[in-house]
Order: sequence, then C-alpha cells, then structure tokens
Amino acid sequence: MIKLKKKNYPQILFVLSFLILTSALIIEYGFGYQPCNLCLIERIPYGLSIIILLLNFLLKKNQIFYSVLLMLIFSFSTIISIYHLGIEQGLFEESSICTSQNLDLITKEQVLNSLKELNISCKNVAFKIFGLSLTTYNIFASVLMFILSSKIYLLNNNNDNKK
Repeated sequence: MIKLKKKNYPQILFVLSFLILTSALIIEYGFGYQPCNLCLIERIPYGLSIIILLLNFLLKKNQIFYSVLLMLIFSFSTIISIYHLGIEQGLFEESSICTSQNLDLITKEQVLNSLKELNISCKNVAFKIFGLSLTTYNIFASVLMFILSSKIYLLNNNNDNKK
C-alpha cells in the first residue's frame, strides 16, 4: 500500500479538482455538449476547493478549518450529484433548478428570443463514458474527495493532539 506524506493529500485534492473542472470545460467547449443547470452547480465545489487549497497553501494556518470546509463542500457535492442521478434515473422529478425559464415574458420579441435559447433538461444524459453519465462519475469523485479531505483533517487533528 502506498504511504503518502501529509503534504501530498492537499496536492492530490488540488490536482484532481483542477483536472475534473478542466475536463468539464473541455467536454462543454471542446466537444460542444451543453450542461444542464445541475451540471453547472456540480462544478462549484471543485472551483471552491481550488481556492481553499490555494489559501491553505499560502497562509499555512488553520489546517483543520480548511479540511473541515473541504469535507462540507464535498458532502454537498455528493448530495447534489446523487440528487442529479436520481433525476436522470427518473427517481425524482426535475425541480425548478432544472427547468429555469423566465415566465414573465411581456413582448412577442421576448417570447421568440426565449424560444431560441437552448434549455438542457437535467434528466437527459448527453455525454456518457463507458455507459455511465458524468453525474455518476461525479458521485465517485466527490466521495473520493470527501475521503481525502477527511484524511487531511485526521492527520492535522492528530498532530494538534500530540502537542
């Protein structure tokens, strides 16, 4: 089994967050697959984790606080991803997050312009890898990121208790 040093866990989290966010952007802009609103929301934890990990690296204080914050962020990410998968599988109905349209249209031009906008449904899976939706992979990634964040917490908490 690989034994990692304490400093390696935040580095792994940073690299994974960066790769996941970059992959999502490549799939959207490079391959032309439009994300639904929940897909866009699922990107937020990775961006936040990059910011938190950079702050952690620069400030080198409150390691426990940052690790708890990361654990909360990836808990949120896991819950949102499971909810999204439930919508994809027909277990849950799409919420207003998925079908956000402006219903306060007044003029004929506004109605015609709104029809031109492409609204992606959260239940339609546009991109799969090995038969699994990106939401499914996001669940796995979020759980892994939560575990890594927990490991950072435990390592820092054990060091504080030894002092």
